[in-house]
Order: sequence, then structure tokens, then C-alpha cells
Amino acid sequence: MNSTTLNFSTSGASTNIITNSFGDIGNLEICVYSFNVLFGLPTHTFVIWLIMTGSKSGTASEFFFLNLSACEIGICLDGLLSVLAQCVSGLYNLSMLLQGFAVTGRPLFQCLICVERYLAVVHPVTFLKYKPLRYRLMCAAVAWIICLCSCLCCILLLILCTTDIYTCFFLQQFLLFLSINLFCCLAVLRALKQSGPGERGRAREEENHMKRRAFYLIFITTVSMIITYVPYVILGISVILKTQFVYGFWFTGLICYVMAGFVQPVLYLHRAGKLSHLCPNICIC
Repeated sequence: MNSTTLNFSTSGASTNIITNSFGDIGNLEICVYSFNVLFGLPTHTFVIWLIMTGSKSGTASEFFFLNLSACEIGICLDGLLSVLAQCVSGLYNLSMLLQGFAVTGRPLFQCLICVERYLAVVHPVTFLKYKPLRYRLMCAAVAWIICLCSCLCCILLLILCTTDIYTCFFLQQFLLFLSINLFCCLAVLRALKQSGPGERGRAREEENHMKRRAFYLIFITTVSMIITYVPYVILGISVILKTQFVYGFWFTGLICYVMAGFVQPVLYLHRAGKLSHLCPNICIC
């Protein structure tokens, strides 16, 4: 999300969300967007290529992650257009259109991944029932339709409505998806922490190692989600209650949001063994 889409009067009254003249983003924002474009685009593209060129079973198991990476590319393009719009103002509306990927796309696909993991660990019978790829395809199709509708809503709200309405639009989605994600992640962490029946000896040791590795992966995912959305949630509540835009919350949220976009790709590349040559000493266990 861009700071130029939020405009507040000093009197505290709601104003149009589009600035009267084309707003400039600061140098710090340009650096953050440029970093996301320079490193995010090749990283997510590489992840998509790895998933697509992998085995059929691997593509099915990482299907939601594939869609998340595609959505992240849209977020990177949004940042690129935000920077280019400083020179070509006509790109600003297109940048606002792509904000639906950031407002709805990422949290929605993260939600699907968390629900899938929740079913796999807590309700394995139900997970096996809906494991075929066709169910993932249907869920992904619905998710993309929702995401595209969100893109249209973003540009309409930003042009026609007020700051409070747009803030409520992204705040309620962040709170909804964050609640679902936290519920699923905490339930998985609780299930992995419990010791279940199993064989003794080496088999039990290997099982505990796999559970411990999965526990740390889910824990990292949970922490990254909290860091991603909490600053924007605080900003949204501040906007609604006080009609006050706190730049510190927004810029902190921007940095957290951009950096959190690299967590899942790095974890996937680590699982795929692609980071062993660059970081041989890194081990999540």
C-alpha cells in the first residue's frame, strides 16, 4: 500500500483518499519498493520455476505456494509502478489497481496454506479426503476471483470514497485472515508439541526430528505473519478512531510487509536444498 493513497486534513475530517495533486513518495519508500522489485521478482520467479519444473506430486503439494508466489509478483509490480508513477502519473491508477494483491491476495493465499497445514496435522482424515489437486484448483480459482474483485474495489474506493472506508476495507481483511492464520498455526504448533504414539528407537528419533523441524517452520511463519500485519492493524485503528495518519506506523508496516514476503520463499528454497551452496551453515532443525 502506498502512503500517497492516504490523505488526511489537519482538522481530522474525512477527505478524499486521492490527493488533489499527484502525491510524491519519499526516498525511503522508493528504496523499499526498489529493494522489493530487485530481489522479490527474481526470487518469486525462481520459486515458481522450481515448482513448475518439479515432479507432479511436488507441484500438487506446493500448489497454494505457487499461487502465493504469483501474487507476490503482482505486489512487486505494484511497487515498481509506484516508483515509475513519479515520472509517469498515468501509471498511478494502475498501481492502485494492483493494491488488491497486497490487501487481499497475500493474506488469502497464506490463509489457504495455513488451513491446508491445519487439516494435514490436526484432521488428517479430512485432509486425505480433499487432497486431490482438483480441490486445490477450485479453491485457488475462487481465491483469484476474490483477489481480482478486491483490485477493482481498491481503485473504486480510492477514487470515489473516503479514507475511513478504504481503511475499514483493508483492516477487516487483515484482521479476518490474521485470525484464521493464527488459529491454524497455533493449533498445528500445539499438535506438534504433543507427543503421540510411535515406535521407539531410531524411528521415534526420526519422527521427533521431523516434528521439531515442522514446529520451527510453523513458528517462523506465525511470527512473520504477526510482524507483517500488526503495524498496519494499529495504523488502521488509529485512522478510524482518531482520523490520524501516523507515518511511523505506516513506514514500519511497509518494511515489515516487504521483508515478510521473503520468508516463505527462503523457507521453500531451504527445503528444496537451493540455499545449501550459499548458506551451508543454515539448518532449521
